Amino acid sequence: MTAVDPRPAATTSYPAPLPDPSVVVSPSVRDVVKAYVGLTKPRIIELLLITTVPVMFLAAGGVPGLGVVAWTLIGGILASGSANTINCVLDRDIDEQMRRTRRRPLPRHAVSPRSATVFGIVLGVLATLELGFFVNWLSSGLALAANLFYVFGYTMLLKRRTVQNIVWGGIAGCFPTLIGWTSVTNDLAWTPIVLFGVVFFWTPPHTWSLAMRYREDYASVDVPMLPVVATPVATARQIMAYSVVMVVTSLALWPVGDTGFVYPVAAVVLGVVFLREARNLLRRAHTGAEGAALRPMRLFHFSNIYLALLFIAAAIDPLLR
Repeated sequence: MTAVDPRPAATTSYPAPLPDPSVVVSPSVRDVVKAYVGLTKPRIIELLLITTVPVMFLAAGGVPGLGVVAWTLIGGILASGSANTINCVLDRDIDEQMRRTRRRPLPRHAVSPRSATVFGIVLGVLATLELGFFVNWLSSGLALAANLFYVFGYTMLLKRRTVQNIVWGGIAGCFPTLIGWTSVTNDLAWTPIVLFGVVFFWTPPHTWSLAMRYREDYASVDVPMLPVVATPVATARQIMAYSVVMVVTSLALWPVGDTGFVYPVAAVVLGVVFLREARNLLRRAHTGAEGAALRPMRLFHFSNIYLALLFIAAAIDPLLR
């Protein structure tokens, strides 16, 4: 008895033609725009704007003028986009090797380094002039100082040389609290300085929890993030310490900023949850867990929620007094 082959009869097929190497496929306008927008790191911009607008409500004691909010947001987007673009240019060598960053525009060669550099500089110039002429020159100077520090201080000097890179480099990300306040008052005060401190102490737990998840990435390119050079337990202890100081600093806004009841209640509730997440991370580290088993992204994701809700509470507070 002859077995029946259940496979379909073979059909005549021809190999697909090889692509002509002389033919260059031009990217669409949509792809080009998407690449340039990607250079600005929109998610980081969103986070910075969250710490800008609520401070404007505090400075105004209510709803700030729509015009100043709009101009400040435009300037903030341009300034942050400029710093992030230059960062992408300077870090393109390590971005190509890291899983988390290899899909960025420069590693994919969607934009040339020269074009990206010009784009970043133009954004920076536009941000400085726009904030200066349409908001005030104090806010413009603060935005420029933040950009220069992020590019020269963090990216070029600290990031690849010291384990304290993100601690001091994170100062650049604290400036939106000052810019939001000065855009309304054209002056500095203790209230935005306290919020500056909140973001300063928030940055290490936020960044180190992400770095714990992608430790191998940073290690492979010799970037001495704390999780690369320290044990999970030591890193988690540092995260816990900074979290405690962050929560205490957030509570200082109550007497300093003379807020109502909404902000301190939110600061206490959010702070308790943040500290619980940091404590749980430390406990998992003590069990010997490493990498994804530590579940550091729980703290990372909540840190974003924490900062957003804390600053939203700060914006709502003056509206209810």
